[in-house]
Amino acid sequence: MTLYIPQAGQDAILKNALGLVTPANLLLKLFVNSYTPAAGDSAASYTEMSTLGYAAKTLSMASWTESEVIGVGTAVYAAQTFTFTAGTAVTIYGYFVVGATDGIIRWAELFATPFIAQYTGDSVVLTPQFTLT
Repeated sequence: MTLYIPQAGQDAILKNALGLVTPANLLLKLFVNSYTPAAGDSAASYTEMSTLGYAAKTLSMASWTESEVIGVGTAVYAAQTFTFTAGTAVTIYGYFVVGATDGIIRWAELFATPFIAQYTGDSVVLTPQFTLT
């Protein structure tokens, strides 16, 4: 799995870093279209899951922890669990993160192996992490 920051995400992250806009909460979403993240992506490039009891997760800006080791800065958020109810099988290809207030994509990641959710109790656990070198 490789995290990918499209151009719109680069712009939004840069504006946050420079204080041109006030950082806001983020939304962690799962996508169900077989799609590889690309430079020109927007949130509309991804088909968000909408069945089996799914709901996006809010990532509060105050809940990230950051550390730096020899020039490598890493921000980590607590593990987020998406637990599903029974229904028609759905293939989940990855996740994407958008601004909660502006809807602008920040980054996306394609899973190394898609996950199929179908039964009550099936779950995907993600630990959001962002590293700058």
